[in-house]
Amino acid sequence: MKIGFDNDKYIKLQSEHIRERIAQFDGKLYMELGGKLFDDHHASRVLPGFKPDSKLRMLAQLRDSIEILIVISAEDIEKNKVRADLGITYDEDVLRLRDEFMRRDFMVGSVVITHYNGQHAADQFRHRLEREGIRSYFHYPIDGYPHNVELIASDEGFGKDDYVETSRPLVIVTAPGPGSGKMATCLSQLYNENKRGIRAGYAKFETFPVWNLPLKHPVNIAYEAATADLNDVNMIDPFHLEAYGKTAINYNRDVEIFPVLNALFEGIYGENPYKSPTDMGVNMVGFCISDDEVCCDASRDEIIRRFYAATNKMADGADNESEVNKIRMLFNQAKISTATRKVTVAAYEKKIESGHTAAAIELEDGTLITAKSSPLLGCSAALLLNAMKYLAGIDHEVKLIPQSLIEPVQKTKIEYLGGKNPRLHTDEVLVALSVLSTHDDNCRRALEQLPKLRSCQVHTTVMLSEVDRKIFKKLGCGLTCDPVKKK
Repeated sequence: MKIGFDNDKYIKLQSEHIRERIAQFDGKLYMELGGKLFDDHHASRVLPGFKPDSKLRMLAQLRDSIEILIVISAEDIEKNKVRADLGITYDEDVLRLRDEFMRRDFMVGSVVITHYNGQHAADQFRHRLEREGIRSYFHYPIDGYPHNVELIASDEGFGKDDYVETSRPLVIVTAPGPGSGKMATCLSQLYNENKRGIRAGYAKFETFPVWNLPLKHPVNIAYEAATADLNDVNMIDPFHLEAYGKTAINYNRDVEIFPVLNALFEGIYGENPYKSPTDMGVNMVGFCISDDEVCCDASRDEIIRRFYAATNKMADGADNESEVNKIRMLFNQAKISTATRKVTVAAYEKKIESGHTAAAIELEDGTLITAKSSPLLGCSAALLLNAMKYLAGIDHEVKLIPQSLIEPVQKTKIEYLGGKNPRLHTDEVLVALSVLSTHDDNCRRALEQLPKLRSCQVHTTVMLSEVDRKIFKKLGCGLTCDPVKKK
């Protein structure tokens, strides 16, 4: 994989910048954490060289100064809201996040239950936290939030919230998902710290959009594609431009809420230490891009991947036409089409040539390998075998898995398990190779090539089964599929 991002520079620069921000206040900073911390795969895809856990590694430089505060909404507890990517409820994710942080030797101080209005499920969750020895606090709804500034910044507003006791200079405020109340928790703490004579600060730590890249830079367009379902829009920060005469990029929600935040800061401090929403951020990603063209190419590919993901959802019955149309519009801004992605074109050409569903993979050296479906193998399973043979230097005509082994597996799938598709999936092919590798040198050599598939791009002309999608994900491949269901 070509590298376009200096990860070591990022870890050093970002941690130094956060230390500087803490020093601007009375040695106390509440930092709202946006996006993913443990597994930011979007960032690693559009900024090749950025590690999925780079932000966590960076924060490890500040570990002794950090206290984690996890926020969850009582409304989300009551609704049993589920994280789509993990398939677990938000309250379970609070405990997962706590365990993940503590396993890495971070201090997790407490949990704040926001929007609390006597919900029974929230009471039960708090009792569970108490049983496990976890401190918890309630924050309450405020009429007219966030616009009723006079009430919010008063003893009848933030003043009614439980004051969260913290002991370290940098308090990271995170949550299972959006809408949990992270910003309100930060602002409530600023108000209550100020009442106690401490002028604490607030900062926002989000990777995208990258404020010091152009508005239409592919990295920023890729962020819009990633949030097309939320209809986020990147825009020039008008407050930053007015205050400094310089262009900075932010997104619509932060720009829209800034006048309210400005009034709240004035209500708490008497003045606002920030002149723009961009000022509130601490993101240093833009200073660590080492090869802009590599990041541009990776971002264009990501936009196309997002388009296929959205069209696949629509094919599955989702009502997301606006998301698909938004990404189509972004294609025009980025001056790309699906044909920009070489592997997509290769798969399509293989389909036309063979008359069957087809798949293609672009290897690290740019080589394109293709495959078609057959009575024995699905196109994705055949592709995996073809790629491994190429990388191992095994002749394409060599059959790694004999037909005499495949046919009994097919019989079991159809006759005994009631399946309709006799073709082997990718996981079944890998299991078969693993069994054969104990006495077949070609199979052993083929399996040894699997790590070389990481970061390779894959496209199929048909939507794959869940098991095939998971295999490519585990292999680290960037998979896209035409929005066509198997017949």
